[in-house]
Amino acid sequence: MFITFEGIEGSGKSTQLRRLAERIPGAVITKEPGGTPLADRIRAILLDSSSQLDPVAELFLFAASRRQNVIEVIKPALDRGAVVLCDRFTDSTLAYQGFGRLINLDQLRTLNAWATDSLTPDLTLLFDLPEEVGLTRARSRNAGAAQDEGRFEAEDLRFHRRVREGYRTLAVAESERFALIDAEGYAHDIFARVVAEVQNRTGLLR
Repeated sequence: MFITFEGIEGSGKSTQLRRLAERIPGAVITKEPGGTPLADRIRAILLDSSSQLDPVAELFLFAASRRQNVIEVIKPALDRGAVVLCDRFTDSTLAYQGFGRLINLDQLRTLNAWATDSLTPDLTLLFDLPEEVGLTRARSRNAGAAQDEGRFEAEDLRFHRRVREGYRTLAVAESERFALIDAEGYAHDIFARVVAEVQNRTGLLR
């Protein structure tokens, strides 16, 4: 079972992933960009606010990080029957580089398929909230972080609005895979929504 967690900056998906992992014995947790030693080095470049990346170069770095994560972590775990919980996956590329950076979506889908051997999540939890709220959360979080990972938070509000709208468009197009989670409110209330969706769609928590 492969479950991915998606959402704009500050949507709280990482917190909810950790909480869900506590309810699933043996769950494998990973993230994008990152997840392996090499992919984590790529992550440092991608998220560092001092990195001046061309949008296509950014795209290829995400794809390289994803490939390493799929080959080293995700596919081996799925092959042995583990539940994999991944913080971002291919939908992030469509939302951020496609809707956000305005790169052709068909080209992005082709690259995603190539990088992942056409691996598709069984369930994608999309944490949705107004982009202004998410950015305020994210910028507050990163202000106290030891490592600079604020490059995307530095983008203007129009970029983040396009990303959010992109995610919602993807969710409508693949409603059988996506579960839209209201990410406003207290963390325990949001987690109750997560548990309900996972129970209804996968039976993992029954």
